[in-house]
Amino acid sequence: MLRVGLTGGLGSGKSTVAGFLRELGAHVIEADSLGRQMMEPGQPVYTEIVRTFGPTVVGPDGRINRARLAKLAFKGGRLNDLNAIVHPAVIAAQQQWMEEVFTSDPAAVAVIESALIFEVVRDARARGEKDGILADWRRRIDRVVLVTAPDDIKIARYVARLAPIGPTREAAEADARQRLAHQIPDAEKAAMSDYVLDNKGNKEELRVQVFALWQRLNPQSNNSPQNLSLK
Repeated sequence: MLRVGLTGGLGSGKSTVAGFLRELGAHVIEADSLGRQMMEPGQPVYTEIVRTFGPTVVGPDGRINRARLAKLAFKGGRLNDLNAIVHPAVIAAQQQWMEEVFTSDPAAVAVIESALIFEVVRDARARGEKDGILADWRRRIDRVVLVTAPDDIKIARYVARLAPIGPTREAAEADARQRLAHQIPDAEKAAMSDYVLDNKGNKEELRVQVFALWQRLNPQSNNSPQNLSLK
């Protein structure tokens, strides 16, 4: 088995890399997707978000208004409050998923796609947490793959995805810059990562890098100790 953390800043292309790895045979789970599921009505995370941020974050349909919540978190200086609710639940779900994957396939390569692998640890330790599910999250991963790109390219990709035309482009660019400001720079992450993929080019160039990466990761899954604890 091999536990891989796939990370990269906003607009880096980590989701594209995740898709390529899935095609090659990896098991992949996305942190963002888990977070969205946990924010659905009836979920404990949903209940805690509403309790912490108030009923104004709930839209007319009863679901969390993610744009309003993001505004409160990023512009209102309450990002740590939100992360303290969402991250423990997401990481616990990821661990359970990995347990299930390795039970069915002991030689699996299990990939967790998450933008904030390093930031989760940084923020937990900044709050004074020395142990626990957040502070030692990095140690629960065998290999970390970082996807990088220059910030101007990241921002352009983010804006093109959210607001390709119209007056909202300026707001989307400002949002991207604000989100990147909360993330650790790529140069610092690269020093803490096992593999780095440079995604300033096109998808085919990235695909070549991912294939080479898979040729290195896949054999390692058969050599890793089978009794590594996920707890």
